[in-house]
Amino acid sequence: MDTATELGHAYIPRVIDTLMAEALDTAGAVLLEGARACGKTMTAMNAAKSYALMDDPATATVAAISPSAVLEGTAPRLLDEWQLSPQLWNLVRRRVDTSTEKGLFILTGSAVPADDATRHTGAGRFLRIRERTMTWHERVACPTENGVSLRALFDGDSPQTDLSAGLDYGQVVERLLQPGFPALVQMPAARSKRMLLAYIDEVARTDTPRLVEMRHDPAAINQLIAAIARNLASEVEYTTLAKDIRTVAPSITAETVATYIGVLERLFVVERQQAWTPGLRSRARLRTSPRLHLADPALAAVSLGASASRLAIDPNTTGFLFESAVYHDLTVFTTALGGTVRHFRDSNGYELDAVLTLPDGRWAAVEVKLGGGQAAVGAQSIAASLNQIDSSQVGDPAFKLVITGTGQTYRMDDGTITCPLHKLTP
Repeated sequence: MDTATELGHAYIPRVIDTLMAEALDTAGAVLLEGARACGKTMTAMNAAKSYALMDDPATATVAAISPSAVLEGTAPRLLDEWQLSPQLWNLVRRRVDTSTEKGLFILTGSAVPADDATRHTGAGRFLRIRERTMTWHERVACPTENGVSLRALFDGDSPQTDLSAGLDYGQVVERLLQPGFPALVQMPAARSKRMLLAYIDEVARTDTPRLVEMRHDPAAINQLIAAIARNLASEVEYTTLAKDIRTVAPSITAETVATYIGVLERLFVVERQQAWTPGLRSRARLRTSPRLHLADPALAAVSLGASASRLAIDPNTTGFLFESAVYHDLTVFTTALGGTVRHFRDSNGYELDAVLTLPDGRWAAVEVKLGGGQAAVGAQSIAASLNQIDSSQVGDPAFKLVITGTGQTYRMDDGTITCPLHKLTP
């Protein structure tokens, strides 16, 4: 459908569009999930032929009286924010069961409802897709010029050398503070900051209590989000986060923090970067703790009060925000290939910031450096870590990549490729 006609906004193409089309050709129904305001409704509307918005009072009334009536319409039919009427899940499942057609329904949701006895499995009927906020690639009008394609790297292609001037440090900071939420991308910085603070406050005051019985004031959730932001892209213990939150919730325990993080995951506000666990050549132990990220690096920045002027003199905080931005964009691109993004670290301190794994067994090693001048150091770090991994079990990486904030695109003598994040494409 034409989103400009239906919703008043022209659709901006997203990386997930291809994945959505493939899913609709494969399954009877597609479940599109993601954080509130990340663009799910627009993406689904772009792919749908008819729709029902469950947060519309009139539609909610119909759903309460005759839920099956909401399903009537040209396929693919969008049921937006379906979790507000959970009975739709089983109705869609039954409708799919009785049809041989594919792509009948698209369900979108900003929260994962708790499983219960009335909601049967969607296995074999639904394909689940996760949409994230916009990548740096998606925010730029002409993003593919001299771009470095992740798919092409996995296929063995070498990127074109590009030694032209890239972004400077200030421009990298500007990109990090620009939200990836579609409605905020073009908004002036002061206004987008207010909207992001309101977003976090809404998560704390409305969204979280809807999913779990809150034992603490909403300020505890605000403080938890800030604590995660302070430990962004790091392996952090719940006990550490609990200490950070006790300024507003003195009695909070690590167990309660774990519960709240679980709720934030169900809201897609928090995401775990799981550890990669290959065989090692040494007796070192693998670290298996996940790293935590927020839905968008700009959310982390605003929760820390990190302005452009502050980040200009705080490259350490900027570095963590940038690493999380790289994880975010790599996850969007790798998911489009059916893969995952993990991290590697052993007890001797060898680590890889990102390990991209594909279903066919191919994988890639990625290091993140804020400054282009540290690309060689990043390549050395990758080499040292690869020496610890038993390649007889996992094979050699399809490519080695150092992603920088500033810097250029080129291949180093050892075969490692480096490029700035704003040049990375699907």
